[in-house]
Amino acid sequence: MLNLLARLVLTPIARLVFRPVVIGRRRMPPTGGVVVASNHLSFIDSVVISLLARRPVNFLAKADYFTGRGLKGALSRGFFTGVGAIPVERGAGKAAQDALDAGLAKLKAGQPFSIYPEGTRSRDGRLYRGKTGVAWLALTAGVPVVPVALRGTQELQPVGSKRIRLARIRVEFGDPIDVSGFGPASSGRARRQATDAIMAEIQRMSGQEYAGVYNEPPAHGVVEKVRRVFRSPGEL
Repeated sequence: MLNLLARLVLTPIARLVFRPVVIGRRRMPPTGGVVVASNHLSFIDSVVISLLARRPVNFLAKADYFTGRGLKGALSRGFFTGVGAIPVERGAGKAAQDALDAGLAKLKAGQPFSIYPEGTRSRDGRLYRGKTGVAWLALTAGVPVVPVALRGTQELQPVGSKRIRLARIRVEFGDPIDVSGFGPASSGRARRQATDAIMAEIQRMSGQEYAGVYNEPPAHGVVEKVRRVFRSPGEL
């Protein structure tokens, strides 16, 4: 109910502020679980997708947004709950798997769930190599993937800014991708090939230059540097 009310109230405001050009909105299946895979340019991306998609879309958000106290905390909690955010602890290892499991639960419940295969926002506008969690979700849940290409959201809310500016944005929803033909979720090769196919479609729609490498913040400490050197190419 809160999500429905939020869409009724916030969507008209979003269309006024974002001035979006929305393409292919009806391409999202009207029912059932679906992975929504998008490029990532700004903090505001998840809200944009959730409000402008054909159906409410769930996404992951830092648990801190749900734990504040007082009026500010209540407003933050109400807003993020209303736009479909799922509170998670960010991080690698178990935290990363817990985040995927939270998304999997939504998919199995027949709801859309969005994920950024790049993992973090692009700071230079290029499209980075996708991590295979997106394919794991789709293959494990047995659902299609709808690729999404965002343009202009980095101008709406630049990286590091807490203010929303007036800017024209473009959101394109692609045709659903059936990844089941790549193989089972247990296969690292299947996850890699499915992810690459998804990223290729996002790049085609977005027109971004493809970086060909993972987009990650600088490693902190010797342990993290060593882990990155020796991890497998298909690691989540």
